[in-house]
This record gives sequence, C-alpha cells and structure tokens, in this order.
Amino acid sequence: MLDASQISRRIKLRQLNVFIAVVEYGSMAKAAEHLAISQPVISKMIASLEQTLGLQLLERSRAGIEPTLYGKALLKRSIALCNDLRSSVVELQSLADPTMGELRIGSTEPVMAGLLPTIINRLSQQYPRLAVRIIEGEPPELLDRHLRNHDIDLMIGRVPTPTPAADTDVEVLLHESGVVVAGLNNLWARRRKIRLAELINERWCLPPRESFPGGWIAAAFHASGLEVPRASVTVYSILMQTALLTSERFLSFLPASMLHFSAKRLSLKVLPVEMPARMWPIGIITIKGRTPNPAQRLFVECTREIATPLARKRTP
Repeated sequence: MLDASQISRRIKLRQLNVFIAVVEYGSMAKAAEHLAISQPVISKMIASLEQTLGLQLLERSRAGIEPTLYGKALLKRSIALCNDLRSSVVELQSLADPTMGELRIGSTEPVMAGLLPTIINRLSQQYPRLAVRIIEGEPPELLDRHLRNHDIDLMIGRVPTPTPAADTDVEVLLHESGVVVAGLNNLWARRRKIRLAELINERWCLPPRESFPGGWIAAAFHASGLEVPRASVTVYSILMQTALLTSERFLSFLPASMLHFSAKRLSLKVLPVEMPARMWPIGIITIKGRTPNPAQRLFVECTREIATPLARKRTP
C-alpha cells in the first residue's frame, strides 16, 4: 500500500463523488443514472480507487451494495471533504457580496418555532439575496452528525452538555425555562395567579418523560412537592402540542422564548404559574478552527441583536 502523501496525490475528487453516490443509492446502476454517466465508468472508477488504496471499499449484500469497514471510514471523510469544498466555493463567491451568500443552520424544533424565524425574517429584510438552508434535529445529533460532518455551518439551540466539547466553541445567547401554556379561551387563561398544584388534574399534553423537556417538567413538579400529572396525550412534537392547545381543552409546558415570539401567532396564553428557576442555556455552537463565512457573521450579529434584550429581560 502506498503512503498517505502518494495516495492523496492519486485520488481524484471525481472518484470520491462517485463512491459517495454508489453508497447513497446502494447500486452502481442507480448511481450512474443519478450522475448521468455510464455504469462501466462507475465500475472502473471504483476499481481504480480501491486499487490506489489497496483496500476493498464495497461489497454486495441482499440489500444491494454496502460499504465495508474501510469504505465506511472513507465515506465519512469524503462527505466532509466534499462539503468543505462546496463551502469554500460558496465563500469565494460571497466575498464579492456577502449578502448573497449561503448559510447552513442546524436547529431544534423549539428554537425553530420562535427565535429562529424572527432572526431569519430580519436577515431576509436586510439581505434579501441571502440563502438559508435549515436542518432540524436534536442537539446531540446536530452536533455529531451534521456540524462535525460539515453539513452545517453552525448550530443554534439548547447547549447539549454543561461542559462544551473540546472541539467546539459555544456562545450562550440566553437561559431558557419552561412555562405553562393554554389556549386563549381556556378557562385558566382568565386567572391572574395560579398555583401549579391547582393544575394537577387538568388535561395535559406532555413530551415523553425520558426526553429532555420531559425530564425538566418532572423536575419542576418535584421541586414544587408534587407528582408529575398523568398525561392525557404524550407526544414530543411541538406542532402537535400547539394544535391541541388551541382546542382549549389541554395544558402544556413550552419554552418561554418560543412563546415570547410566537404566542400571538399561535393563539396561546402563558399562564401566571410560578415555576422553579432551573434553566438551560440556548446558544450558537460552531467547530473550533473553522473560519466563519461572511453569511455566518451576518447571522451571528443579527442573532445577538435579537437575543440580547430577551436575555436581559429573563435575567432574575
């Protein structure tokens, strides 16, 4: 097997693109159709790549073509390399005019239901030619699968761990908490002060207990000396929760910042229930050493402008 420097000079980007396509489609024929080249060319390029590396990258199974152990390792690096190259080209194009660049963001459903649309709306008004692509997921998945794999430029959402990973930079925007929410015409929406104990027997729509928000809700009840109420509906989706809340028969817990931006639009009311002051940080996470593109800088500046007043308002 050749040494790394010799191999890197012999491997062509086109070979890696073909290799990624074959794994993605599980078939050389389908990859050839997608890339608009002949199947013999696909086979020849894969064979040449395997010969250069001196390793078998693909094998056939009942499900089709799958990567070997070596193929999986190369696939991960190849995807990151192609994403980096794509980002570099976009960055070069945007240097002449940063306002027409492209930004790839990873975010969570609660942030996408409140804070993020507010940021994007302001950005689009200031820079109408700026293109934004958003991927939704949970913080660990966004960090491990997308941010480290260079699928996204940054992640905005709940900081997944108290101590940031060694390869990440974290800018905390605000400290989040949950609030009790009802539909505008729910009977509880007329009250000026409510104790959490009064709501125990209401019809609750709650996330699963094992989820992060489910754990926070359980801690809130326990901190108030109460058992967690039986959920009439258990669902993780905020879209489903808000739909049930507007029926005015249910209560739920939702992030305070989300309601700050979206309560009126969703026809929801934050109930005056005093909650324990346990909070979690919402922030922007990036990979250390990765130079931010011009569009990313515009996004971060806009996010600070919007989040700072809210952070001050929520400071005890």
